[in-house]
Amino acid sequence: MLTIRLQDYQTMTKTDLKNQALNSLKVKMNSYSDITEKTWQAMVNICEFISLPAKQQLYKVDDIPKSFAFIHQGLIRAYITDEQGNEYNKRFFMETSFPGTMVALLKAEPSSFTLETLEDTKLILINHQAYRALLKTSLDLQSYHINYLEKHWLIKQEQREVSLVQLTATQRYQQLLIDIPNIEQRVPLFHIASHIGITPTQLSRIRKTLC
Repeated sequence: MLTIRLQDYQTMTKTDLKNQALNSLKVKMNSYSDITEKTWQAMVNICEFISLPAKQQLYKVDDIPKSFAFIHQGLIRAYITDEQGNEYNKRFFMETSFPGTMVALLKAEPSSFTLETLEDTKLILINHQAYRALLKTSLDLQSYHINYLEKHWLIKQEQREVSLVQLTATQRYQQLLIDIPNIEQRVPLFHIASHIGITPTQLSRIRKTLC
């Protein structure tokens, strides 16, 4: 993962930032399977660099998405809202992760949840339809895609489902701190409480017992 100081961002042009973000995406993809230069150039052609301020919705509930994203710098939460207006955080997306409403993309239907930035965020949007077309013709991209899905949509999802059933709230909180070590410095505690399925008051009590 590339580490860039905040002051460096302030002096970089949009082109510089885009190139940094694309390079970060390339490194990430190659960590799962080697991508040929031909495939990479095709990927670049279906990518768009954008910057979003904090508290900006990237994908909205009930919208039919056209893309998924790659975070170069920043933080995004995925959340659902019940009929009473209560929000429940499904997941947090940090740097080098791929936020998106994947089921909605695959089924070409409205999203059931919203993705919102929690910090100023710089990311790459990847056109989903173009990506699927490229996937059909690029064996190296297929290898990357399979390896990524196995790790993040099979293994990680199963671990998440098991933790919700078998782990206590304290254990779920401790596991989150392991998975995202600096999350308490970046995410408000009420968002963390929502993610692990407890109230902010309960989280406060847990944190006191662990001090």
